Amino acid sequence: CSGCITVRLKFLNDTEEVAVVRPEDTVGGLKSKFFPGQESQMKFIYRGQLLQDQGRTLRSLHITDNCVIHCHRSRNLAASTLPDPGTATSNTSGLSLSMRNLLVPTAMVVLAVIWYFRINYRQLFSTPATVSLIGVSILFTFLVFGMYGQ
Repeated sequence: CSGCITVRLKFLNDTEEVAVVRPEDTVGGLKSKFFPGQESQMKFIYRGQLLQDQGRTLRSLHITDNCVIHCHRSRNLAASTLPDPGTATSNTSGLSLSMRNLLVPTAMVVLAVIWYFRINYRQLFSTPATVSLIGVSILFTFLVFGMYGQ
């Protein structure tokens, strides 16, 4: 069509779809046109910016012909609803501390302390205790690489 532009929608698995749109189309319209019924789950990222304002036009976002918009589909509906930036309360600490964030470093410190005692005080550790310590260390290593290696 005359005045239309092509936009490449790129997904996390490196697949792409070509979308023919008008510069006057909005972000919300693009979501509803190409992802009907999944609009609330879809997140668009253009030039490192999350396109949150559903009413913004592609022209106002400087999206031109053959631009790439990265698409991410959220699995969780509760996680996909982002707070409005205008009404969001600021976190003064800037760092969210929770048990989940501290579990892995705490376990690493405990294992390091146990290994320290094993190396410096060998007489306190029997052979089965040393084998168990090696097994727990290997299991923990696989756990950490499984969590953070993706």
